[in-house]
Amino acid sequence: MHRITRRVLAGIAGAAAATAVLTAPSPARAASGSLPLPNYGDIAVDDVHQRVFVSGGPTTNGVVVTDFSGKVKKSINGQSGATGLALSADSKSLYVALASGDAISVIDTTTLAETARFPVGSQLCPTHLARTGSVIWFGYGCDSDWTGKIGKLDTALTPPAVTLDQQGDALFQRAPLLASVTADAGPLVAGQLSLSLSTVRVFTVSGGALSAGATGDVVGAGLADISVAPDAATFYTASGSRDHAEAFAPGDLSRRGAYPTGFRPDAVAVSPDNAFLAIGRTTGGADDVFVYEDGGSVPVNAFDLDSGDLVAPRGVAWSGDRKRLFVIAQTATDPAPQLEIISHPAS
Repeated sequence: MHRITRRVLAGIAGAAAATAVLTAPSPARAASGSLPLPNYGDIAVDDVHQRVFVSGGPTTNGVVVTDFSGKVKKSINGQSGATGLALSADSKSLYVALASGDAISVIDTTTLAETARFPVGSQLCPTHLARTGSVIWFGYGCDSDWTGKIGKLDTALTPPAVTLDQQGDALFQRAPLLASVTADAGPLVAGQLSLSLSTVRVFTVSGGALSAGATGDVVGAGLADISVAPDAATFYTASGSRDHAEAFAPGDLSRRGAYPTGFRPDAVAVSPDNAFLAIGRTTGGADDVFVYEDGGSVPVNAFDLDSGDLVAPRGVAWSGDRKRLFVIAQTATDPAPQLEIISHPAS
């Protein structure tokens, strides 16, 4: 079992984000365990069935399923390059982007068996997923030569249909990262990962079609994660060039706050009730995971993973009741993921 130390922070500013700490009266209850995957792609939390799905990324072929205690229930194999994950509105289906299989597969969340597979076209590498209503949006593009685009799988049609080139005149170097709220109208936020100057583009959704909105390079360099607030009023980013997570208004990209973490934040997730923000970073130090109240100036909690463990990019996710924070950890020398579970992270 890995140790997670809980801290309460005060007086934090800029790069000194994790230096002033007071130890809380008792440690956060936590569980951890290795997952049978050689690498990490994405995480999805199914509150209806109390399961966590973790994919292995473009160079692997599986999705691992755990319960809310972190116990592995099944490895779903045959998922070529399983990366992006998205749950259906009723949590009956898990959609999996098969970056090495040029398809999107569908997993029954009760039986944990694949029930359908939708090809997207040869050599397209669907990688990142987001859902608005009954539409699964996917960022695709195999190369890093500005061939990245956005496609959609409309699950309301019979049979469901794939449509490519939904991004209009937007250009992406590779498959764009997508984030959204699940309402029919979105917004859908698309960002380019890892560039020396990353760009985000905001799209509204109407009738299953995208309309381009605000765009800009306000997130800095090395964008790693995007999370859209459930009320659609704000989206949050974690970028490697920053020492804080940032908040923006989708309409015009005006700034809506900053949340200090120390160098290289790489994961951000807003809680389902819009009240808290969880942020992970990849540089280690006194603390690895920070929990802020939305609009707060100092963390309500911070957590130190075991020595050598770092939060994986896009590696934090909340349970629907906010009682658990699921964290994917890796080490600098071993990309195999571990699932860390922090109980009552915001209390």
